Amino acid sequence: MEYRYTARNSLGSKAEGTINAANENEVAASLSAAGLFPVHIQALQKQAVSSKVRRVSGQLLAAFYGQLADLLHSGVPLLRSLKILHDQTSSGNLKFVLDHIYRRVEAGEMLAEAMSRFPAVFGEMSIQMIRAGGEGGFLEESLTHVADYTEAQDDLKSRITGALVYPVLLFLFLVTVVTAIMIFVVPNFTPLFADLRKRGDLPAATEFLLTLSGQMKYIVVLAIPVLAALMLWYRFWTATESGRRVADRLKLRLPVAGRVYEGFAVARFCRVLGTLLRNGVPIVKSLDISGKATGNRILTDTIQRASENITGGSRLAEPLAASGCFPRNVVEMISVAEESNTLDNVLIDISVSLEKRNWRALDLAVRFIEPLMLIILGSVILFLVLALMLPIFKMSSI
Repeated sequence: MEYRYTARNSLGSKAEGTINAANENEVAASLSAAGLFPVHIQALQKQAVSSKVRRVSGQLLAAFYGQLADLLHSGVPLLRSLKILHDQTSSGNLKFVLDHIYRRVEAGEMLAEAMSRFPAVFGEMSIQMIRAGGEGGFLEESLTHVADYTEAQDDLKSRITGALVYPVLLFLFLVTVVTAIMIFVVPNFTPLFADLRKRGDLPAATEFLLTLSGQMKYIVVLAIPVLAALMLWYRFWTATESGRRVADRLKLRLPVAGRVYEGFAVARFCRVLGTLLRNGVPIVKSLDISGKATGNRILTDTIQRASENITGGSRLAEPLAASGCFPRNVVEMISVAEESNTLDNVLIDISVSLEKRNWRALDLAVRFIEPLMLIILGSVILFLVLALMLPIFKMSSI
């Protein structure tokens, strides 16, 4: 079977390529014999299996990780634990995945290797953390940390979705009301203002409103396929490496939202890196894994450069400060922690502090959006009313 690998040499330089081997253990052994440290190994043929599998909810995954950790901690062998979880799950999708993982582990693969055949289900960062736990002898702890991380991420998505429900509903209500008025109400005023329109005495706001109303049906019919095409294009564009990088850079530069997005990404990085370092994972490998936890290509590249600098003898805080992507206070805390040899504990403390600060900023932003949407809604309705009433006032004065 052919495998694609990403590895680093003793100087920290990155190496990529493909290699033929019977399994991933053989690939890792071949790379180690060549003086390379394997970072990621992926079977090129596994897409045929993973393409049949849909995503699994974060809540279900968190329960799986937590239950597997509990079973292993209680002394239940890995294969028997996987069988138990396979039999008790009610999700057909997860049952199929666990059945495949069970058979691969039974054939001699490590748990992380079997899970890596389903990157859309488990995610690369989770797989790498489990790989580190399996290689370092703390698989139960790594599964527990992945469960906590997955649950926290699912909770984050739910809270953000819940916070944005009201502003989104207001926006949809605004669009629906204005569209309905423009299509069904405004055209009824066209005959009434016909004389003023012929004489050129119609107010500019009313003229604009009547013209736009006449074209509204065509605009709506055209807008639906255009929006659908744009969404489809964005989905495929962001699936490419160049498109993903541009989109990730734009996310960081968004006003207000960009700071919150960056804060959550940095918090994830600090939590994962601190957890791995606390469990004895080497810092270079920890940075490779935690860099993927940011979910942002720009931040990941920054962390990879930091990893290369550390291999050359530099401190972690120096390249992070030079990137400009990390808050100055975070960099200062990391710098002090490196000097006092308490980096693992400080990183986790930083993540907790950042998460609290980001939630306050997010709540404030959402509270600002709600009155802003109400002001926009009131302004649009006021414009419609004035545009329709001004000609009536003018006709009554004549």
